Amino acid sequence: MSIEAYEGESGRLLANRYETVNPEELFSPVIDLLPSQPAAFLDVGAGSGRDAAWFAELGYTVLAVEPAATMRSFGMKRHKDSQFEWLDDSLPGLKEVYRIGTAFDAIFVSAVWMHVPPNARERAFRKLAGLLKPGGKLFISLRMGQVDQSRSMHPVSSEELISLAQVNGMSVVYQQSRPDVWGRTELLWEQLVLQLHDDGTDALPILRHVVLNDAKSSTYKLGLLRSVARAADGSQGMAEHGSEGEVYIPLGLVALNWLRLYHPLINSDLPQSPKNRGIKNLGFVKKETWNVVSELVPIDFRVGSRFTGENAKTVHNALREAAATITRMPAYHMTYPGMDEPIFPVVRGRARRISNQLIIDEPYLSSFGKMLIPGNIWRTMVRFDAWIEPALVAEWIRLMQGYAQTQGREIDQTVIYNAMQWLDPSRNVRFVRDQTKQLMQSKPVHCVWSGKRLGKNNFDVDHCLSWAAWPCADLWNLLPSSPVINRRKSDKLPYAEMLDRSSDRILEWWNRAWTQNEAVEKRFLMEAKASLPLFSENIDHETIFDGLQKRRFAIRSDHQIAEWSL
Repeated sequence: MSIEAYEGESGRLLANRYETVNPEELFSPVIDLLPSQPAAFLDVGAGSGRDAAWFAELGYTVLAVEPAATMRSFGMKRHKDSQFEWLDDSLPGLKEVYRIGTAFDAIFVSAVWMHVPPNARERAFRKLAGLLKPGGKLFISLRMGQVDQSRSMHPVSSEELISLAQVNGMSVVYQQSRPDVWGRTELLWEQLVLQLHDDGTDALPILRHVVLNDAKSSTYKLGLLRSVARAADGSQGMAEHGSEGEVYIPLGLVALNWLRLYHPLINSDLPQSPKNRGIKNLGFVKKETWNVVSELVPIDFRVGSRFTGENAKTVHNALREAAATITRMPAYHMTYPGMDEPIFPVVRGRARRISNQLIIDEPYLSSFGKMLIPGNIWRTMVRFDAWIEPALVAEWIRLMQGYAQTQGREIDQTVIYNAMQWLDPSRNVRFVRDQTKQLMQSKPVHCVWSGKRLGKNNFDVDHCLSWAAWPCADLWNLLPSSPVINRRKSDKLPYAEMLDRSSDRILEWWNRAWTQNEAVEKRFLMEAKASLPLFSENIDHETIFDGLQKRRFAIRSDHQIAEWSL
């Protein structure tokens, strides 16, 4: 899709022209089809931001996608007081939108489709459909008539679009022609609204089949599914999106989550197969390796952890053995219903040799290889992990209880449920509190939200993206705050405008708190890379803040968490 005609002086002229149209009049025929507020809107090819600003004023959460820098710059200035996000991206790939990991109630493609080359339209439509929530609508307008080749246009037809809709599980709920708003008699605009009546992906039935129906001689298939689901929930920054919608995640990340899940189960002597007790008959780790690993705690198996000496070698061996077992067993045997095709195929790598130091970061985890996750399943896990996780846990518990009964054992239910918890650093913010007090000895620390000076024994550590919305104890998400303001904010998300107003104070805090010590700075950067959608090769604090804004947008879009502002 060429954007040259929308840059420079010609782009500014077009942007000014777009602003002469009233979006309320433009969308009046389909306004009754808009979802109720609050809902998440994606405006693809947003141009000057005219429509996005109007949607935002109506109370919608809006992401405006525009590849032309001139258009984005114009729109940011023209609509600087409107509460919506901008993103540099375009059809057919929408790669950066996919990296955010959210879905939308409505997608608008206004006067854009004619710029998508015919040979890219099948892929472009599939990408759009994949970003819709169940029941979501695609609003699209087609330029019918003369094409302007100087602006890289191609002929379009409603028949082609309807055919693409049917292939992707969508139906037409509105179709009507209207005259050109500028009175060009040689042009007509075909306005269509297409609806996705379910998730359109078959992902949930596939996952349900594996969880509830698939034959299991051990808990390994459930372990693999839950390991991938945990990656989708907390490590989206490590996902690489392929050209056809598929996602690649580090095999080492899956193995890391695997060890974190199985660690408390093995130490609690909970059976993972009919013949298994403790470490006996478990193929994914050798006894001599587990004798050392068992002394660690589950949250040691996380991105950013560092190991030295014998622990470094042992943890590396445990990850290598787990990755090999995952590849050989559940990843190989977990197939589509009635087929031999693996759902999560693996491309093995060559794991690094470890001497006396190990840092769990993305390059290290990727050295074990990559696991391919079908795009529909990945997106379903990202959006619905809160629903998928309980089903996985319940079936895993049922299997263990059955194995224990076979062995003639009776297991305390409290032990089972405690061992099945995904152990995060919880809301323990002592490290950040200690760091704040230390910084206060040389220079005042201020509340990131109000700018007021904090007292040494009178401050809170706030989860910027609230724990209730998205449990995350990464350093970038923990901010010094006034106790009064923290109580007011509670479990709400900061409004986009509130977050933007506080950006300088947040960046100043990050710089003071996390750049003075090399090890802590590495942890800060690794955590941000693992959990945030970052849109630059050169990762700095501004890039991380942009990723924070995009993650806030995704959480708001997916879960409709209440918002807060001073």
